[in-house]
Amino acid sequence: MKRIPQAPRPDWPQQLESVGFHFHSLDEFNVPRLVDASTFYYWREDAAYEFSAQEVETLYAAAYELNQRCLEAVQHVIDHDLFARMAIPADFAQLVRASWERDEPTLFGRFDLTLDARGVPKLYEYNADTPTSLIESAIAQWYWKEAVQPRADQFNSLHESLIARWKALRQHYRNATLLHFACLFASQEDVGNVEYLMDTALQAGWSVKLVDMADIGADDRGRFYDADDVPMQLVFKLYPWEWMARSDYRDRLLHNPIRWVEPPWKAVLSNKAILPILWDLFAGHPNLLEASFDPARFSGRPHAKKPLLSREGENVSLMTPHGVVENPGEYGDEGFIYQAYAPAPSFDGQHATLGVWIVDDAPAGLCIREQPGLIARNTSYFVPHYFLCNNG
Repeated sequence: MKRIPQAPRPDWPQQLESVGFHFHSLDEFNVPRLVDASTFYYWREDAAYEFSAQEVETLYAAAYELNQRCLEAVQHVIDHDLFARMAIPADFAQLVRASWERDEPTLFGRFDLTLDARGVPKLYEYNADTPTSLIESAIAQWYWKEAVQPRADQFNSLHESLIARWKALRQHYRNATLLHFACLFASQEDVGNVEYLMDTALQAGWSVKLVDMADIGADDRGRFYDADDVPMQLVFKLYPWEWMARSDYRDRLLHNPIRWVEPPWKAVLSNKAILPILWDLFAGHPNLLEASFDPARFSGRPHAKKPLLSREGENVSLMTPHGVVENPGEYGDEGFIYQAYAPAPSFDGQHATLGVWIVDDAPAGLCIREQPGLIARNTSYFVPHYFLCNNG
């Protein structure tokens, strides 16, 4: 794995926007910022990460293995009623159980990984419920590769895999005539991700409709409707299950015939409490970092402290050999887990986290985020990648 300088395309903003990637340079108020060939705020293409085919195979194998172990961990949580340990309310736990027992299908997820000194992938966490960076991963970096590194390949079958998975979901939910897509319209990034997913569903033959989460309502029998009073049967929601579980509609969720993508059982895997549970089940697994609910386990050792429920690195603290690194935020009320310290590899002063996408239980692509600090945040850059075939 190398970080290689690249010559940015002179019209890179227009190229990105032509494929629907409109939030490449937004500020915190969703306002576009002026950019040029050497100014990047989120997407950057003055560098790219180069892999060998063997390195890609290693990442694929690790993600496949981790996905299998995660499914076993969900069954373990349900069998041993560990929901309270995960700060999952008892009534919502009923919905999780019912969803798992109905074998409700998942669409996708993203494992965030680091590499140890020997190049072995290690799991930071699993973005199992509302992973983003979709259009960047599936489309934007592919067109970048075709233009800039046409002789190379890319770990990227995400677009085709999503279409195939939506086709499978059409067979599973045969009675659903309309697939709603819901997110918060206040976030242009969320809208961009959802519009891209809608396009993949359209290509799979679905009829689709985009709705603002704020406009969804329910009648006195608990049935959900969109703003046009159209009943909702199947909904993709880019909205975390932990927020749903604490919403005004939580009491209606259990007995409602509506089905969700991602299904409720994915709330188990999007909770960082799954990390010590995985370690308890598979201690010493080469792709896992030691993790615990007990901070005393890491007394005197470098480690990370992570909230059970947080996003974009908020409220993560690192006890490093050189001092404490903290990222502020609004999470942590539900508790914390503790994980062995494993700093992301550094290239040219940037720390890189690897995200491997899972679609239909199979690895489907790679995305890379980087930042100068040790903790990945919402301000981290997205950087494209490629790999060399037959040693280049």
